[in-house]
Amino acid sequence: MPTAVALTAALGLALSGCGTAATEAGRDAGPRAGAGAGGGQDGALRGAVRRLAAQGDAPGAAALIRRTGGGTRFVASGVADVRTGRRIHRSDHFRAGSLTKTVVAAMTLRLAAQGRFGLGDTVEEHLPGLVRGHGNDGRNITIRQLLNQTSGLFDYTEDPVLARQLSAAADRIRTPASLVHTALTHRPYFAPGAEWRYSNTNYLLLGMVVQRATGRSYAAQARREVLGPLRLHRTSFPGTRTTLPAPHGRAYTRESGARDSGTRDSRTRDSGTRGDGVRRDVTDLNPSYAGAAGELVSTLDDLSHLLSGLLRGTVVPRAELRQMRNTAASAGQYGMGLFPVRLSCGVTLWGHNGEITGSYALAVATPDGRHTLAYRLNSTAGPGLTAETSLLETEFCPRR
Repeated sequence: MPTAVALTAALGLALSGCGTAATEAGRDAGPRAGAGAGGGQDGALRGAVRRLAAQGDAPGAAALIRRTGGGTRFVASGVADVRTGRRIHRSDHFRAGSLTKTVVAAMTLRLAAQGRFGLGDTVEEHLPGLVRGHGNDGRNITIRQLLNQTSGLFDYTEDPVLARQLSAAADRIRTPASLVHTALTHRPYFAPGAEWRYSNTNYLLLGMVVQRATGRSYAAQARREVLGPLRLHRTSFPGTRTTLPAPHGRAYTRESGARDSGTRDSRTRDSGTRGDGVRRDVTDLNPSYAGAAGELVSTLDDLSHLLSGLLRGTVVPRAELRQMRNTAASAGQYGMGLFPVRLSCGVTLWGHNGEITGSYALAVATPDGRHTLAYRLNSTAGPGLTAETSLLETEFCPRR
């Protein structure tokens, strides 16, 4: 099951992703899309989605299951807007957090296959002088190590000063270079290649490398290399745009003590509380602090097509796809923009999760890409979503 790796709780968001066994407490959920499974199966699916919303402290949850040759099912529970009571729609746009990394990794590997750069190239070769100081040295960090999270670079989202700045000025534009600089004020976790640790700084740097190597922004290049070929027309990189495309519901988080980093909209606010927090509407926010690590906006249909097309070899050549699923450097936890989700029945899925202020999403698929599940919550999720495991095993494990 995926385990959230925070863009930090102090920042009020997480750009998550890391794979462990789905039987442990963590993030993973998926129903069983079997058409014609009967009322019992339908009821189990609806119940699992309701539990996701309740356990994730979200006003609403929705799941989309697609099986090649077996149709598509959409199930939603709760509401998309606590003020109006609007339901969640299948076509709703939402922030997908670290599922951005799946797109960025696919784009990077596709460019490498085209000979635009090599995975063994160092960061220094493409961004000379940028990664230096406090024990950090871009001459010793390769593109491969950025992709598989073995660079050792400090995760900029864990910086307490940045957390306070975002709390005080959530709408301020953050450049990738400034965020990388924040990371470089800290010593690395370990020497490049020595260990594995998830760091959002790695994918910020990948976005910068792509721009330097191609002359296009990572967003433009991703549209050209991944979104376009897969026809993901409802997926976008908002940059500094604070609003979501239509149609969309609202996004919420709980405020406890310190102010949340998301932009507030006083027009839509739920005064209900859970624990020590007040639910806040954080639909509109400036995602520049997430960048290539987590700014993606998408829909459940597009995320399903992303995983299906990727795993079926539509975008990334087979050799590079094998690298995306090579978890040797992380002791089985993470590949390159994908991680394995191991269910108790022996089934292994591949995908990624993502969390950013007011939104949580997960998209997974069988290794052949023919059976996918994507789901979302319209709230910043809490840890330990065991309902995810129940949902995934309902969908992907044989009935006992």
